[in-house]
Amino acid sequence: MEFRHVSVMLKECIDSLSIRPDGIYVDGTAGGAGHSREIAARLKNGRLIAIDRDPDAVAITKERLSEFSCVTVVQGEFSDIKNVLQKLEISGIDGMLLDLGVSSFQLDTPERGFSYLHDAPLDMRMSKQGLSAYDIVNSYSVEELTRIIREYGEERYAFSIARNIEKQRSREPVKTTFELLDIIKRSMPAAARRDGNPGRRTFQALRIAVNGELEQLSRSLEDAFDCLNPGGRFCIITFHSLEDRMVKTRFADYAKGCICPPDFPVCVCGHKPRGKLISRKAIEPSPEEIEGNLRSRSAKLRVIEKI
Repeated sequence: MEFRHVSVMLKECIDSLSIRPDGIYVDGTAGGAGHSREIAARLKNGRLIAIDRDPDAVAITKERLSEFSCVTVVQGEFSDIKNVLQKLEISGIDGMLLDLGVSSFQLDTPERGFSYLHDAPLDMRMSKQGLSAYDIVNSYSVEELTRIIREYGEERYAFSIARNIEKQRSREPVKTTFELLDIIKRSMPAAARRDGNPGRRTFQALRIAVNGELEQLSRSLEDAFDCLNPGGRFCIITFHSLEDRMVKTRFADYAKGCICPPDFPVCVCGHKPRGKLISRKAIEPSPEEIEGNLRSRSAKLRVIEKI
C-alpha cells in the first residue's frame, strides 16, 4: 500500500510539543506516521499512542513504526481520547498533537471519493464506515444541504447548489464526484466558475459533515486538555477558518485569568487560567514549505500548555 502524506510543519510541531524522553504523548491523527515517527524517535522510557480512524492509515502506521517498542497504534477517533487512555491504563499525558483535515493519501486515492479532481463514487468516509457523501447528497433536504454547504464550506451559492442537487436526484441519484462537480458548476455564474476550484468549498463542506469533524474537534478540545498533565502541551494544526476559530476561542478561554469588571479594585471572581498560550498568534508554514507542499498553505498551528 502506497500511503503518501507530507507532514505539515513537522519541525514546528515537534519543537512545540517540547518532548521529554520519558513522557507520554498522543498523535491523534497518525496518518502516514510522519509526526508520530519523529515523536517516537525522541522517546527513551516514554510512550506514544498513535490514533487514526482510517484503517488504511492504521495499517501503514503499524508498519512504519514497527521498530519502536514504545508505540501503541489504535484505530479510533481522537475525540474518544479519554476512553482510549482508560483502556490503556494511562492516567495522564504530556502532550497531544492533532493534524486536522484530509490526508494527501485520502485525496489522491480516487476510490475514496474525497477529491473533485478524480471521478469516483461519492464517499468521503475517513473510517470507511457509516454515513457517506452519497447518502447526504441524495437524502438530505434542500434546507439541510444549504445549511451544510453554507456553514461548513462558506459557499455563497449554497442554496443554488442544493436546489440543483434536488432537481438532479429527482431524475436519478447523484452517484459520482464528477456528477456533483457538474451540478456545482451549473449552479454558479461564469465568473465564479473561473475560480479554478469551484467545487472546493462544497466538497469540503460534505467531507466535514460526513465525518462529523467539527463535533469531533469540539469534544476533543475539552477532553484532551483534561487528560494533560501539568506542563503538558496540546498542539493543533487546522486547515480552514471554522476549525481555527474554534481552537483559538477555546484556547483563549483556557488561558483567561480574572474575569471581574475592569473597574473592580481587586479580583473577587477567583477565576484562574488553566493554561498558557505558547504563541499569541498562530504559527504558519514557512514560504519554503508552502513552495514544496501547496496543501500546507492554509495550515495554522496553535499551542497551549496546561498550568
